[in-house]
Amino acid sequence: MQPPATPAHQDVRPSAWVERFAHLVRGDGRVLDVAAGRGRHARLFAARGAHVVAVDRDADALASLRAIAGVETFVADIEAGPWPFPGETFDAIVVTNYLHRPLFAPIVAALAAGGVLLYETFAEGHEALGRPTNPAFLLRQDELLDVARGGLSIVAFEQGRLAGVRPAIVQRLAAIRPGRDEVPRLLP
Repeated sequence: MQPPATPAHQDVRPSAWVERFAHLVRGDGRVLDVAAGRGRHARLFAARGAHVVAVDRDADALASLRAIAGVETFVADIEAGPWPFPGETFDAIVVTNYLHRPLFAPIVAALAAGGVLLYETFAEGHEALGRPTNPAFLLRQDELLDVARGGLSIVAFEQGRLAGVRPAIVQRLAAIRPGRDEVPRLLP
């Protein structure tokens, strides 16, 4: 179970990492926002014309998305039961400030050919700066690279300290599931 939400988790501004690589996602694509909370990334992709599925266990947080065109909300505790989207694929999957390792395989499997994975969360070393401090919620060195290897093409990867008002130690990944006719996309 993830630690309780902090003010940063309730921020409605999209992650700079997700914004940086949002252009990799088809404008009219189907996007899954995992642990969506109040939907900062669901809002971003819906505004770009995507069809977004925002999943979270917090029905109250998802309620703020009801009036957003292009966003479908799905209340589910994705840690307590089976993957709620068996057999479904998405053109992009976005995960930020969330980690539940048993979901790595279902998330990667749910990417369509040409689908984009945008993942950003806390990593080892962050415990010295604040929550989360439990190693179960902190990525190990290069862990997101290991998730992507073997099935995804890595577009960008970063790990280390983010400066700012709320410093953090994070890992960030942008990766694409290659498609048969996939043409490499331009980087920003």
